[in-house]
Amino acid sequence: MKRKILITGASGFVGFHLVSAAFEAGYEVHAAIRRSSQVADIEPFIEKFVYPDFNQASSLTALFSSENYDYVIHAAAMTKAKSEMEMIEVNVGMTQRLLEAAFQASQPPVRFIFVSSLAAVGPVGYLDEPITERTPYKPVTMYGRSKREAEKMIRVKFAERPITIIRPTAVYGPREKDLFILFNTMNKGLDAYVGKAPQKLSFVYVKDLVDVLLRACISPQKGLAVFNISDGRVYSRYEMAEIFKKTFRKKLIRVHVPYTIVKTVAQISQWLYRNSSKTPVIYPERLGELTAENWGCDIRYAEQVLGYHPQYDLNSGLADSLLWYKKNNWF
Repeated sequence: MKRKILITGASGFVGFHLVSAAFEAGYEVHAAIRRSSQVADIEPFIEKFVYPDFNQASSLTALFSSENYDYVIHAAAMTKAKSEMEMIEVNVGMTQRLLEAAFQASQPPVRFIFVSSLAAVGPVGYLDEPITERTPYKPVTMYGRSKREAEKMIRVKFAERPITIIRPTAVYGPREKDLFILFNTMNKGLDAYVGKAPQKLSFVYVKDLVDVLLRACISPQKGLAVFNISDGRVYSRYEMAEIFKKTFRKKLIRVHVPYTIVKTVAQISQWLYRNSSKTPVIYPERLGELTAENWGCDIRYAEQVLGYHPQYDLNSGLADSLLWYKKNNWF
């Protein structure tokens, strides 16, 4: 009998790669999505679409009572919001209701995987040691704080349950839209940076992330476990541009825009969008995250416990992604 897995956020960037990998691994994949979600791309990998009301405990309870999932990967999250309260309600409240329903079921999941973020911990100083699972929380964005609160909620209310918290650093790969803005700018010949301060950056290719998410379902762990995830390397701020130039044999004009100018633009953008349902591309919190000194993280714990060994570094993963964007006419 196939192992049954429930995946939330299945229609998103990571979700697409996750459901396809789970399908290839032999799982019976159920996708918890909104009825308005676009599902044409993931439909071949899904045994069943489910539409629970994440705001109603009874709806979630009914789902877990009827389906008896072996594993749950909760990848759905709100990444942008107009208020912190709204983001916390989704990223903490929805997660708590889902966990309560899962573990109140007569046959609870063998393991529940919560996709958090390295943003929950926040960056460290340039000369500091890499971020570990024991690094104190110091998130610098609303999103990071919401993920921190979700992790704290899990520690307080579900510490004895078989839950794995996965904290990926910046995720890239085919279909990703946020970093694509940067690549599209490069495609137009511009290699732009905020200020000249050096940075230590970390990344993880989406295929490596979904590999470790599926490994976390079946790897032996004791109760609650937390893992930081990257490709295990640290990169300078110029690395992506160098790979772009090498991949497309293209020259770029490198520009350093003074931090004070970008900060002013970010503040003005936030003010202009104050009554809009959308958020600007650059805003003060986002600027702080983008210019942070050090996002390097230590993945040795995931290597030891989960057997996680990244197959892609930035050079191979980004070249693969850029060629996908080109082939699929993104630029």
